[in-house]
Amino acid sequence: MIPDDEISRKLPKEILLRILSYLDVTSLCRCGQVSRYWNMLALDGSNWQKIDLFDFQRDIEGPVIENISLRCGGFLKYLRLRGCQSVGSQSIRTLAQHCHNIEHLDLSECKKISDVAIQPLSKHCAKLIAINLESCSQISDSSLKALSDGCPNLAEINVSWCNLITENGVEALARGCNKIKKFSSKGCKQVNDRAVIALALYCPGIEVLNLHSCDSITDASISKIAEKCINLKQLCVSKCTELTDQSLIALSTNNHYLNTLEVAGCAHFTDTGFIALAKNCKFLERMDLEECSLITDATLLNLAMGCPSLEKLTLSHCELITDEGIRQLAGGGCAAESLSVLELDNCPLITDATLEHLISCHNLQRIELYDCQLISRNAIRRLRNHLPNIKVHAYFAPVTPPPTANGPRPRYCRCCEIL
Repeated sequence: MIPDDEISRKLPKEILLRILSYLDVTSLCRCGQVSRYWNMLALDGSNWQKIDLFDFQRDIEGPVIENISLRCGGFLKYLRLRGCQSVGSQSIRTLAQHCHNIEHLDLSECKKISDVAIQPLSKHCAKLIAINLESCSQISDSSLKALSDGCPNLAEINVSWCNLITENGVEALARGCNKIKKFSSKGCKQVNDRAVIALALYCPGIEVLNLHSCDSITDASISKIAEKCINLKQLCVSKCTELTDQSLIALSTNNHYLNTLEVAGCAHFTDTGFIALAKNCKFLERMDLEECSLITDATLLNLAMGCPSLEKLTLSHCELITDEGIRQLAGGGCAAESLSVLELDNCPLITDATLEHLISCHNLQRIELYDCQLISRNAIRRLRNHLPNIKVHAYFAPVTPPPTANGPRPRYCRCCEIL
């Protein structure tokens, strides 16, 4: 410590605190080493309303969080502890008891967190708006029931990969927290139709819904979401393998503001469903159709005509797509003006002609061409000549050397060359 700086004392404390309020955690800690006076200012609770400790996750132990909780008290509104695996439930109990105004709490990948931590949050933190519990594998339905009892303002919750979560917990949450707008249960295999229908009935304001790999859900629950949640903007049902075109048609009928749709691995979807979407969902910006293996060029034709804002389109493993479909897509207004990312991995029917068609897409920034055997290096060079800033991800097998007269047959090399 150096002696207090007289210049600092000439500025009102309120002004110095206001200046320090713009600094991040690291900068505040550095300021705290200037002098005793600056240490007092830097550690004032009003400067610690928003704390992100992700960059220090390996160093953060439970007592650090407890000290922060005691110092910040009611000032703390935002705390991100993503990946802080040494932080346990006792630390969160202390946080809840002293930081009653916490609104945003990220505990994702904090492996030691259990239901014991969530109970005091429910009791003391009624202002909680958003909580992230992704990959907190000890979290169960008890936590969701506690949140439903004590956190009526909850608007965002992520319980992805919390494998103990079932329809009972989700239903209890939906009944008690009807302001939810963002819900994610990616990888929760026990989240089924009953859970999703409860969300639709009790939380009609949902705008973002991620059900990736909730593979027991059916058209019944997605149709109910489409009917009740008319402001739905982002939906992920990738790997929900029971879904059919009925779900897409329901979305096209009710959810005209949909801008993001992820349906990778939904192998029952056909042109019929996507054509309905293209005709009615004019604000679509991002679509992931990977492994929707039944779709054809007809889907691309309708997307080109109906979705002028389309920015990112994934068609990997859509093996019926041809050059003609890409020509239709590139010739539509959306591709020329908006399309920035196009993924065509393992589309075996596309050829160099596809890249010729894409030359007109002036905003195209990235294209994926892995396992497209009919695409040549020369075609990629021509595309780059017209779009010099584009990133092309592809590979070509090295030339196999000719066999020797009496030697063994050479083995085919499968090394990748990334462009």
